[in-house]
Amino acid sequence: MKHGIQTDPENGKRLVTAFFGTGLLFCGLLISVAKGSVGVSLSDFLAVFTAADANQGIYQVIMNIRLPRILTGGLVGMNMALSGAILQSVLKNPLADPGIIGISAGAGLAAMVVMILFPAMSAIIPPAAFLGAVGAALIIYFIAYNGGAHTLRLVLAGVALSAFLAAFMSALTVLFSDRVQGTVNWMAGTLHGKSWNHFYMVLPYSIVGFFGAVFGAKYLNILALGDDIARGLGLQVEKAKFLLTLLAALLAASAVSAVGLMGFVGLIIPHITRLIVGSDNRFLIPFSALFGAVTVIFADTAARTLFSPYELPVGILMAFIGAPFFLYLLTRGIK
Repeated sequence: MKHGIQTDPENGKRLVTAFFGTGLLFCGLLISVAKGSVGVSLSDFLAVFTAADANQGIYQVIMNIRLPRILTGGLVGMNMALSGAILQSVLKNPLADPGIIGISAGAGLAAMVVMILFPAMSAIIPPAAFLGAVGAALIIYFIAYNGGAHTLRLVLAGVALSAFLAAFMSALTVLFSDRVQGTVNWMAGTLHGKSWNHFYMVLPYSIVGFFGAVFGAKYLNILALGDDIARGLGLQVEKAKFLLTLLAALLAASAVSAVGLMGFVGLIIPHITRLIVGSDNRFLIPFSALFGAVTVIFADTAARTLFSPYELPVGILMAFIGAPFFLYLLTRGIK
């Protein structure tokens, strides 16, 4: 197997893609730091790290406003893209992502309950979101399980559950209309006001999720061969699907708890990455993480600068991009 990786003719293309993606990530970081209501030059940026007498105003803008927002966005994009890549492989469905099959809705409802009903307990939003995502995943499995977790039943159950949970969120906004002001942007998916606390909140989940996804790539490849063949190779298929879905739930929940209901990243990025590097999950997983981070960083930069002085939540911009892409995949699948 190792020899096969070394002689794969696609390796040159993947290497170029890695350099290109890393370059895009670096450029996205610089552009996002530079653009905004306060312009930041490259010399200002470098002075923050190299000069003891750096401009304090610029220092505050870079270190306490833009960098934590950018880095949090990068982690969120990475986590959503990884979650989508895992779910698409497990469910063998190109339309699967954490938002469409209900996992994000479960995380969102749990986080929203805490924010509206227990605002003083904001520290428990990440674990509450994770429990909500896992709960949604368990419900989906319970509904869809019939001698095995059939992929079509999982997707349909997820779509139905997502609509059901969205109704609960709408009910909360109506019943507690005096408390929802702080959740409006969150429901649209926003990076506005994100601090180092948000970055450090998401970081452990991102590390665990990334390495878990990389480790699970070989099992995703085995599952892609079909359940019968996977069982013949000694894989416990239902256990593998369940654990990988839980991993996807963890990644999605961490993203939702930080920025809210930002959709379509988990749908778009794995598809684009698959077109570039192929369907081998050993490469699809890390490249999806890279391009997920790049996409959210650039999208957030555009969302907060294109309509200046107004700022558009990045989730709205991603919906404008992602919804037509979803329809394209849907119509292509129907044909």
